[in-house]
Formats: sequence, C-alpha cells, structure tokens
Amino acid sequence: MNVLILAAGYATRLYPLTLNKAKPLLVVGGKPIIEWLVDNLAGIPDLETIYVVTNNKFTGDFQAWSHNYQKRHPEFRFRVVNDGSTSDDDKLGAIGDIDLVVTQENLSDNSLLIAAGDNLFTDSLAGFVAFAGNTEVTVAVYDVGDSEAIKKYGNVAVDDDGIMTRFEEKPENPQGTVAAIALYYYSPAILSLLRMYLDAGNNADQPGRFVQWLYTRTPVNTFEIKGRWLDIGSKETLENADHILAWPR
Repeated sequence: MNVLILAAGYATRLYPLTLNKAKPLLVVGGKPIIEWLVDNLAGIPDLETIYVVTNNKFTGDFQAWSHNYQKRHPEFRFRVVNDGSTSDDDKLGAIGDIDLVVTQENLSDNSLLIAAGDNLFTDSLAGFVAFAGNTEVTVAVYDVGDSEAIKKYGNVAVDDDGIMTRFEEKPENPQGTVAAIALYYYSPAILSLLRMYLDAGNNADQPGRFVQWLYTRTPVNTFEIKGRWLDIGSKETLENADHILAWPR
C-alpha cells in the first residue's frame, strides 16, 4: 500500500500565515501538522512510499521537510510530487492531484491510502488501515457532535453494516452530525474510476465529491475514527488545535 498526502492547496483563508508556508507545515502542538499524520502511520505493515503532492511554490519546502523527517525515521520513504500549479487560480484540485499522482507515478496497481495534509489525527491510523485492507473502498467518518459544525463538512449516514447510505456536502439542513473526513482507502478497482469521474466534468477540487459520486455506484465502507480529529481550516481552528495539543493528552 502506498500513501498520498494532499498538500497542494494555497490556504488563502489563513493568509498571511500561509503566504510563504504551506498549511501542513504550520506548527501545531510543537510539530508541523503533517507530522501528526505521518507519525500515526508508524508501525503499519506493508507501507511502501509516502507521496506528498504539492504545488510549485512549496515543493522545495516539502522536500526539505521529508528529507529531515526521514533522517529521524528511516523506516519511511518519501517522494514529493509537484503538480505544476503556481496559484489558487491554476490549481488542479484535490481529485485532480490524486489522478495526477496515480497516473504519473504508476500507482494504479496497488491500494492507496489518501489523506488531506491539513487533517490532524492524534491516534494511530493502524485500525483504519487494518479494516480498510479487507475492502475495496473505505472512508473515515467522525462524529463532530454539533449540528452547526457539520454544515462545513460532508454529512453522511450509514447502515447497520457501516455502508454509506447518504452523503451531502456542506448541508444547510443536516441529518445528523457524522462527517466524512479526508481519509480514504482506495483499491486499484476504485482508483480506475477516477478518470471516469473527471472525464464526466465533475468537481475536481473537493475530495469528498468523488465519494459522493462513488457511493451511488458501489458500496462504500466507513470506519469511525477515534481519538481527536482536528480540521485546520481557519486561524481560529489553528489556534484551538494548538491550545488543545499543548496540554498532555
């Protein structure tokens, strides 16, 4: 299994903090956001390469970070992929970036764990990977426990077997508080559908849009993330995450 970390956005809502630094490299709780993600991959068997897809502006920064991280953690192998974009106006979008890396790096014959680089997990992702490895597709879900907060995310419902039965992106009138978060496991069969999705002219930006399209065509499994999940989308959520993680857990 390969890993793909999505880190090609420009995080304009966080300017000026992200004007010259990629959001996943901002320090929260004493270390870059991306390290919270990678640290929680430690010990997971059969990991091959961790790909980090970013833009032309921050490629060098991620190469420097991955080089330094790998010196401390030689069990990991990284490859940074430049998607060629130079601003928010010419970005490929998250789904476009997934398709780019899968195609350019010839990853279509192996399963792929995909995570947004601005999503911070405090607990190991080993349980998610162990469960997902027995499926064709698994999407992580998290109960945000707040009917207002869920309006910012993809709101989902699942049946008794954990199969997704409904997905609504940023609902005005949510039916519950369970969010689909940007942590996905895709088998080769699912990766082969990315090009079909994009060729039909669908939204290439938000990764949840692919899930919304996919669940009506094939069973999509879900796995509830335990521990804390912190989505860093604004200065307020950044400061809140730093406050939470500054204290012993």
